Amino acid sequence: MKKIALFLLTTTILSCGGSKSKHVVTTKSESHTVSQTEPKRNRKRPSRNTKKTEESIIGTHSDPSYNTIRADNPTIANIISSAKSYEGVRYKYGGTTKKGMDCSGLLYTAFKTEDIALPRTSSAMSEHGEWIDVKQVEEGDLLFFATRKNSRTINHVGLVTSSRPGRVEFIHASTSKGVMTSLLSERYWYFAFVQARRVL
Repeated sequence: MKKIALFLLTTTILSCGGSKSKHVVTTKSESHTVSQTEPKRNRKRPSRNTKKTEESIIGTHSDPSYNTIRADNPTIANIISSAKSYEGVRYKYGGTTKKGMDCSGLLYTAFKTEDIALPRTSSAMSEHGEWIDVKQVEEGDLLFFATRKNSRTINHVGLVTSSRPGRVEFIHASTSKGVMTSLLSERYWYFAFVQARRVL
């Protein structure tokens, strides 16, 4: 019985990706400050091409291909509004209601309000729609993450709610804080990011 309980607990924690406490990194100098506060054993030597990598993922103000997009499409606006109505709802593995929600359940439920059927799991959703460059993400696009250590297998998904140069916000259900909005530039999500897809 203890083994079954331990298995269920492990599955719940890993199902939609554990969410670690996050610090919003808004500048490179702040990123350096964050690393200085970490214990020495956890520090990683910064890559020489960090600047290039960060710009390729979150875009820059000088990048002309990264446009400011507004959710002026009523379908997308309704989906985002539906997802936001669950903000603050606790995390529950397999949940699709205000009593509890998981990451794929949040998107499945939000899109269902507009009669759009999405697969029920984040890994299945990652094969739905078309792949897009993260610099081109717009409101309503899906962001996929791999949150397990030493793995690039997708196990978490979020919905883009705001996209402008250098700043992409997405709503998702984290195991620790429930339904919430995060920034793609946050260190945890930045390193966990795998791909973006467009379903509308």
